[in-house]
Amino acid sequence: MATEDANEKSPDRIGPLNFTPEALVEETIGMQSKLGAGLGTLRDVGDYDYGATEREEVWRDGKTVLYRFHPKKQALARTPILVCYALVNRPYMIDLQDDRSLVKGLLERGQDVYVIDWGYTDRSDRYLTLEDYIERFLGGAVDFLRDKHGVHGINLLGVCQGGAFSLCYASLHPEKVRNLITMVTPVDFQTPDNMLSNWTQGLDVDLFIDTLGNVPADLMNYSYLMLKPFRLNMQKYVGLVDILDNKKALEDFLRMEKWIFDSPDQAGETFRQFIKQFYQGNGFVNGGITIGDREVDLGFIDMPVLNIYAEQDHLVPPDASKALKGLVGTDDYTELSFRGGHIGIYVSSRAQHEVPETIHTWLVRRSR
Repeated sequence: MATEDANEKSPDRIGPLNFTPEALVEETIGMQSKLGAGLGTLRDVGDYDYGATEREEVWRDGKTVLYRFHPKKQALARTPILVCYALVNRPYMIDLQDDRSLVKGLLERGQDVYVIDWGYTDRSDRYLTLEDYIERFLGGAVDFLRDKHGVHGINLLGVCQGGAFSLCYASLHPEKVRNLITMVTPVDFQTPDNMLSNWTQGLDVDLFIDTLGNVPADLMNYSYLMLKPFRLNMQKYVGLVDILDNKKALEDFLRMEKWIFDSPDQAGETFRQFIKQFYQGNGFVNGGITIGDREVDLGFIDMPVLNIYAEQDHLVPPDASKALKGLVGTDDYTELSFRGGHIGIYVSSRAQHEVPETIHTWLVRRSR
């Protein structure tokens, strides 16, 4: 009765959402205005390519390239940072644009930053293995930097799957890694809230790879998008209407979309090994990860470790990352939780200060 009385007192209100005809007309006019402005904005959109920092190629092995980023002022750190990114996406997420760049933030604080770019996989790479990526490519880059800078060990920063690779490398070659930093890195691959892991448990990965060879990038992208289907496939594009009259916001959106869909195919044998040993075998926790003929044991990681994870990460849940604390052999272990998601840890405005400052301060304290 109360609802009926309220409706009787406000006959101009429509339905349970309490819209008025005037509000609906205003909303329609506003949307038409945004769409009309968008036609002009799209014509004026400039270069929304990635990259904020000048870089140069300093080492190469096949398709894998090591880049050094040039700071505007001379680097103060004697020990370089090598960033090891995941295979499934391009590494320019950490240097996306001038106001969204982890690389820039580290350079401004005096760090010397290098990044591995794995390149784009083709059919000739189908039989590359984890040993190729971790020992040959990552290990080759590490040895190059050790020789170039005249240091025994480098600072290794691993991101997501690249963090898992970095953990493997640091376990097998602890003498070559002075400090280890992991960001949004999965360690326990079978936490209950890990939807991606749940999907892989029943996967016949042998049949999958024997049939496809390399794993198509589009297939991987669709899988990630379906982890949040309404948010990632619908909501963000509906929200696009609100920024059609804002040239900079539109360029930022397009730059991010370009990164999301600019993904390499996955080398078949590496994918097979990674799914079996990491996801299905949960090898960091249970043992059983082998790189070539050597078994990975995180207990051999005796250098300082900084583990950074995102509190709202839907790809690598916090518990999947925090498991690292009980597995490494070092007494110098630090955790940093960051309010945000898997991508926000690189590109959000808050992250631009907090993340590079935390990494820099942590490294400086260990350089003495």
